[in-house]
Amino acid sequence: MPRILLLYASTEGQTALIAERIAHTLREKAHSVDMLPADTDPARLDPAVYDAVMVGASIHYGRHPAYLRTLIRRHRDALAARPCAFFSVSLSAGGPRPKPAAAQRYLDKFLRQTGWQPQLTGSFAGALKYSRYGPIKRRVMIVFVGLGGGNTDTSQDYEYTDWDAVERFANTYAQSLKPA
Repeated sequence: MPRILLLYASTEGQTALIAERIAHTLREKAHSVDMLPADTDPARLDPAVYDAVMVGASIHYGRHPAYLRTLIRRHRDALAARPCAFFSVSLSAGGPRPKPAAAQRYLDKFLRQTGWQPQLTGSFAGALKYSRYGPIKRRVMIVFVGLGGGNTDTSQDYEYTDWDAVERFANTYAQSLKPA
């Protein structure tokens, strides 16, 4: 079975949780998965030693992390030579008033900026983790989320991730890696 590199860029931890669920699902299918944060020392990241690569990243303030764009550009040739998948995590993808078209625009913009063309892409709803925000970000999120009709009670966190969709995505990717 293929050896898979699963890189993730997570700010408050929801993308890491999604990556963990995907890694678990892939391992259940007898795949070997190395899961690493995308901001790992670049000397440790060599997609060329893997048979397949999946990358996941959260969107904050309308964009994916700059360091991830740089990493993808740096390894674009190695990524192009193997089966790849990319998933994006945002509040636009779910919540009380989902905006799937906006989530898709963020994903498409990232792929245009990097020149990367993974075989499989997906968008998943993230979470509002008020308990992990500093005072400034908490206020910004209250305004942003409130304008969209979302949950502004900061005494609790809100998870919008559709875990069944995450598992379907992982299973689709696993199926694509099976030998012909």
